[in-house]
Amino acid sequence: LEGNRLFVEKEFNNNLDYYRDIAHAQHPQVLWIGCSDSRVPEDMITGSRPGTIFVHRNVANIVAFNDVNIAAIVEYAVAHLKIPDIVICGHYNCGGIQALDEGVEENYIADWLLISGGAKEKVDRIAMEQSLSRMQRLNLLAEENVRLQIKHLKNLSLVKNMHRKGDLPCIHGWIYDMDSGRLKVLIDGRTER
Repeated sequence: LEGNRLFVEKEFNNNLDYYRDIAHAQHPQVLWIGCSDSRVPEDMITGSRPGTIFVHRNVANIVAFNDVNIAAIVEYAVAHLKIPDIVICGHYNCGGIQALDEGVEENYIADWLLISGGAKEKVDRIAMEQSLSRMQRLNLLAEENVRLQIKHLKNLSLVKNMHRKGDLPCIHGWIYDMDSGRLKVLIDGRTER
């Protein structure tokens, strides 16, 4: 609440016209599908203002086929808000990715991470061929998980049908590096379809 008081005093009151404008309608340009990790705040790491990013976050930035929540968010984003770009953003040092790699006993977390099993299988093969260090393996797994979730997203009927007609959205894959603060582009949706 103290943080909110400071926000109102220093940000909101100094930009009243902007906040009054976005209070009546949102016009985000990006749907962000990211990890729930508290160290990866999409607005801060992209330098974005309120009203510019429509957000869905979950453990390990997963796009699940049977998740009505993410399906509704994607539909609302592209069909109603007409958002042209979707970013799936993973990050290095991800606890979900580490749990995926090591295995986990908790029921719901283990079940959720099964959705990323294909990324782990691919990284297992690569790691055996290339003798990757533990950190290299986890970083590669975070990247491969983003690529797999993009495949999942592209296979959702709504997105598949839009792409078949040549419509947006463009789907991008990014990784956030907490050690440098930088975003790394894995897949540029403007050049890849």
